[in-house]
Amino acid sequence: MTERPSTIAETADQLTPEWLTAALRSSGVLASGEVTAVDAKPLGTGQMCDSARLTLTYSGGEGPETMVAKLPASDETSRTTAINLGSYVKEVRFYTDLADGLSVRTPGVHYADLSEDGGSFILLLEDMDPAEQGDQLTGCSAEVAALAVPELVGLHAPRWGDPTLRELPWLHQDPEVSKQGGLMMFPLLWQGFQERYDAQLTDEVRTAGAALFGNLEPYLTPTDDPLTVVHGDFRLDNLLIHEEAQTMAVVDWQTCAAGRGMSDVAYFIGAGLLPEERRANEEALVREYHRALTEAGVDYPWERCWEAYRLGTFAGLVMAVGASMLVERTERGDAMFMAMATRHAQHILDLEAIDLLT
Repeated sequence: MTERPSTIAETADQLTPEWLTAALRSSGVLASGEVTAVDAKPLGTGQMCDSARLTLTYSGGEGPETMVAKLPASDETSRTTAINLGSYVKEVRFYTDLADGLSVRTPGVHYADLSEDGGSFILLLEDMDPAEQGDQLTGCSAEVAALAVPELVGLHAPRWGDPTLRELPWLHQDPEVSKQGGLMMFPLLWQGFQERYDAQLTDEVRTAGAALFGNLEPYLTPTDDPLTVVHGDFRLDNLLIHEEAQTMAVVDWQTCAAGRGMSDVAYFIGAGLLPEERRANEEALVREYHRALTEAGVDYPWERCWEAYRLGTFAGLVMAVGASMLVERTERGDAMFMAMATRHAQHILDLEAIDLLT
């Protein structure tokens, strides 16, 4: 292997044939020859970083014809938020430190680099084409949701209750520090969210939001539920779905953490399925998750699982409110955050989750 590139490519323009040759040689992906041409096209609708699909031409050697590059956000607001939240550190560390020990399907890594201050990074990932990104706005069928259950189990089960997760400072935050930060920040974000989207807020969003953000202490107080690796933003836009092959890959690990597994489950089901579809299928989906989790060796009583699932319904409302106020504002982003808030609020009310805050 040769030496790694001396710089981190931060934009698609910096992904030159010379830079890519050095990167792929250093990681062993390119054994000989060089990259002679690269065509980069924007990819996806990410809020916290930029992505591009690269088509590469080689001379004197062979390598992947296409790959996906993940880069820091070009928007300064989104990039500053990502740096403050440690998002780039989390994503790179997930792939380099955690992914191999989990059973969740993710793209393979061709090259990864991260600056010492966590403000810059580059990931060159396996191109999962012809799998297609899900669409948070339109939602999905119960059949597609069922493809997500094995991935959630594959993510949660291997490190369920693993105390060593607390030894990874980039993954695990001090619970009391996180709680105090949330108590100060979330009410302000909720106020801004109400002011920005006042004309679009449903009664359900107002009711659920008032109950949560006016009484955050019970939600933010750590429970005795075992910690595991959670995605934190497990939704359709972060899933690459191949319905014909009945497979799915999970991407965008910038919010991964040591947390409650059921929050991922409730977050996905609450926003991924439209309300009528969710009501008809959610218990079956959660029971299948519980069955597979138990089969994987996790001791987790159903009653405890279902109560944690109910409490997890608040995770999506927290994300919709927080992210909308902290990243670049776009037309699609507004539509997505409103769809999420509306669906998660209805989910909270349907499962009478507000009762868990008293």
